[in-house]
Amino acid sequence: MILGIFIVIGLMPGHKDNKKVKTVTHQKPTYRSTYHFTTPDKWKNDPQKPIYFDGKYHYYYLYNRDYPNGNGTEWRHATSKDLVHWNDEGVAIPKYTNKNGDPWSGSVVVDTNNTAGFGKGAIVAIVTQPSADGGKQEQYLWYSTDKGKTFKSYSDHPVMPNPGTKDFRDPKIIWDHLAGKWVMTMAEGTKIGFYESHNLKDWHYTSSFVTENIGIVECPDLYLMRANDGTFKWVLGASANGKSIGKPNTYAYWTGNFDGKAFSPDHNEPQWLDYGFDWYGAVTFEEEKDSDPYDRRYALAWMNNWDYPHNTPTLKEDFNGLDSIVRQIKLVQAGNGAYTLTSQPIGALNQLTSATDSFKQIKVNGSKTLNVTGDAYQLDTDISWNELKNVGVRLRESADKNRHVDVGVLVDGQYSYVNRGLTGQPDQSNKYVENRAPFDVNKKNIHLKVLVDKTSIEVFVDDGKIVYSSQIFPELDDKGITLFTEGGTAIFKNVKIKHFDRVYEPNK
Repeated sequence: MILGIFIVIGLMPGHKDNKKVKTVTHQKPTYRSTYHFTTPDKWKNDPQKPIYFDGKYHYYYLYNRDYPNGNGTEWRHATSKDLVHWNDEGVAIPKYTNKNGDPWSGSVVVDTNNTAGFGKGAIVAIVTQPSADGGKQEQYLWYSTDKGKTFKSYSDHPVMPNPGTKDFRDPKIIWDHLAGKWVMTMAEGTKIGFYESHNLKDWHYTSSFVTENIGIVECPDLYLMRANDGTFKWVLGASANGKSIGKPNTYAYWTGNFDGKAFSPDHNEPQWLDYGFDWYGAVTFEEEKDSDPYDRRYALAWMNNWDYPHNTPTLKEDFNGLDSIVRQIKLVQAGNGAYTLTSQPIGALNQLTSATDSFKQIKVNGSKTLNVTGDAYQLDTDISWNELKNVGVRLRESADKNRHVDVGVLVDGQYSYVNRGLTGQPDQSNKYVENRAPFDVNKKNIHLKVLVDKTSIEVFVDDGKIVYSSQIFPELDDKGITLFTEGGTAIFKNVKIKHFDRVYEPNK
């Protein structure tokens, strides 16, 4: 039986400007996320680029029904009208149903003009599969004529045979309106290949883009955006590993020009869309059909890391697979002719707010624990200071203050950071406990927007040029929030904590 009780969410005396009565239901303790997308059971990893079709978003992701005892992925399907509430639609491309092995990552498009001959509005997927003759990575075509519910294999023969390289995977397809053709990017070791087609079946190589010092690239991405100054820029992205040069292991991107055949970057050095440990296999995608496709896009990623993919307390609940929230990205002019992507949580998350705690101003010299607790919320605050060494917030804090996740700015080090070393977390080697990104401490202020859930934390710094996304595994009862400084005083203004209701209940 589920029991409901009424409680009043309390704040520190003198700082309460919103009081709300909330109904709380007793539920079985769980590490399943309250508002992030999780696999219904077993395993998920790479997301595939969602498409908007027939009034909703269609999202496919790599799923393994046999995890942890069997291998092989297939494409599982989910739909949503707001990118927050999801409906599980089951497996759309099953594994081991043809001689070409299991389906890996690829790309799905709506063939509005029937270029492939399967009918107007058919949904076509180009998918990497390891061929039966030696496991070569080749590209196969699958198509759906029932609105993306199920897919049929077009042929046992690849539409793109392996050209003789070990790494040849993760095709990403876009329709190039300027050239009137399909364009594909392909992950080929340390380079990204470009291909063109008029029918999704016959593909021709046009050029390649060679990367440096970021390891093997995966899940490439290509799209056109309009910056806030009106300039159009192409963006080329890929999941990459910059650990050897002190960079993230997330999503690298370059701005530049694409002439329909080749990409020319503005700068050879990539920028990074996330500085956390766990934002990999990312995809970006357009908003719904009627919106402007160039001013903003959406993005999401798999919240895990191939250095420790099987370490999570959710295995006790028979699943391992978490996505980041969907974020909105924009291109902004950053000075000196440079352009950069900024990120913010999508506005649809606000509809989940069940209660809000607000503080207009709190002066902190040392630490101050709020009379607010939670494990699923968004926290916003403006922090300013004159002289100090360290400032930030401790989240998912234990009652004895010994366990917590720290988010803040080390002024002496001139960087912002997220440190998960004092709570449960997936890296048993303890090498990956603190994320860092350069921070200009001369301005002596920062805005933090932090999204906390059962096993994740996502931090948006200032205008979202810096974002951190990482897994955390606090004990379920660790729900405290503490503001802190070291070596001086800071003012925390406009502190707002929006508590989120559970939105995703997997239907097995």
